[in-house]
Amino acid sequence: MPFQLDEDQAISLKLFIVLSKAYKALMDQATKDVKKYGLSPSEFMVLEVLYAKGRVPLQQIGDKILVTSGSMTYNIDKLEKKGLLNRVPCAEDRRVIYAEMTTDGNKLFDAIFPIHASTIHSLMQAVTQEEQKQGIDILKKLGIAAEQT
Repeated sequence: MPFQLDEDQAISLKLFIVLSKAYKALMDQATKDVKKYGLSPSEFMVLEVLYAKGRVPLQQIGDKILVTSGSMTYNIDKLEKKGLLNRVPCAEDRRVIYAEMTTDGNKLFDAIFPIHASTIHSLMQAVTQEEQKQGIDILKKLGIAAEQT
């Protein structure tokens, strides 16, 4: 006879499956949106960090968008070739390299970020603002608990 889940286990597994499917559906739409601008999701996230923070050490960008250093280098190279960012050596520490958006990168993001933000906002309208706030709190709890395991 196959293993039988108790009710608590069944609900936990159901939540995991529903969360995974919702994440995939939302990310598919977000990816479709950023690809309209000739950017991959990772490239968009790099630019989003720089747009919000200004000049940032490369290592910190990778930590913020959760990509490996190899993937980070690949995305930085692509964005540099597109003329959207520059690598800038740190004057105080030769081991540190910053990334900063170029004028063209800022112009592009000034144009596309409000549209993208509106797209994401429209995707979230399936739930009320109060439910969105509750979702943020619940997902933070799940993430913190998973990290502490």
